[in-house]
Amino acid sequence: MEAGIAYRTDAEVAEVARKFETCALLPQDFDHRAHLTVALYYLANFPAEIATARMREGLRRLIAHYKDTGYHETITLFWLKLVRRFLDESVGDQRLADVANELLEKFGGSKLLFEYYSRELIQTEKARAEWVEPDLRKL
Repeated sequence: MEAGIAYRTDAEVAEVARKFETCALLPQDFDHRAHLTVALYYLANFPAEIATARMREGLRRLIAHYKDTGYHETITLFWLKLVRRFLDESVGDQRLADVANELLEKFGGSKLLFEYYSRELIQTEKARAEWVEPDLRKL
């Protein structure tokens, strides 16, 4: 999905997750918006603990498949926590595609992370390896 183009169906949202799981998305196509879409799909369909595990495993698999830079635990959990809160606050009878479009409208820019974390903290090895609380603003 290109920036600004909305999901029309829940199946389109599910297809992003399927491509993520099978490494059918090229790294350049797995941008911030695709990350959020997969997080939303998982959180809408699985308990938070399972959704988190699936996201971790999927990211590690994708990174290994494409020999990319590496997994970052704090960034992954930060976005999962924001998406979970967004999903909890959304209207219960909405189609997943509509929730995804609203999510991307609100959090489609990845720079939001730096309202919560300093670059110095987010770039530490500790933040890459484990959850670290934000240092600029409470989540």
